[in-house]
Amino acid sequence: MKIVGLSGSIVGSKTRTAMNYVSKEIAEKYPEAEFTLIDLADYSLQFSDGRNYMEYEGDTGFVTKTIMEADAIVIGTPIFQASIPATLKNIFDLLPVNAFRDKVISMLVTAGSSKHFLVAEQQLKPILSYMKGQIVQTYVFIEEKDFYKKEIVNDDVFFRIDRLVEDTVLLTETYTKLREEKEAAYDF
Repeated sequence: MKIVGLSGSIVGSKTRTAMNYVSKEIAEKYPEAEFTLIDLADYSLQFSDGRNYMEYEGDTGFVTKTIMEADAIVIGTPIFQASIPATLKNIFDLLPVNAFRDKVISMLVTAGSSKHFLVAEQQLKPILSYMKGQIVQTYVFIEEKDFYKKEIVNDDVFFRIDRLVEDTVLLTETYTKLREEKEAAYDF
């Protein structure tokens, strides 16, 4: 099983801190999973210009191809000005419409205010659904108050991330098994 963690911003540290914890949990609890953490701050990506994702080279090609090869994606995103960052939206624009078909997508959201909890529901989930993703319905929302000195300090956040990782892996295994059974029934 290939899982990609996508830290969807080029600024700030909270989302990356939370995604590092996701990475640690997957490594400890699901060592058989192949996990890749992509922090967009570490890459120089082109803006989408309408080309097929396979035509991009360099960092853009690496990021899009890695996402397309994944069985599951854990998207980590901060909320800026009551919206997802442009860097994350650009990733969606670089990918084809059906990019998330047969992929499980889960979300981890960091925000400075509890008022931003609906951004995932009203902006992110519709995009992921449009791109045919199998969305883990519950997501982790982490507020400013849950961090101190670039560390998560709220035990409940750790429990919620643990559950998100578990749900992501379990849903991916389930969909993979169902897909394999359906393909085997065709008898080709």
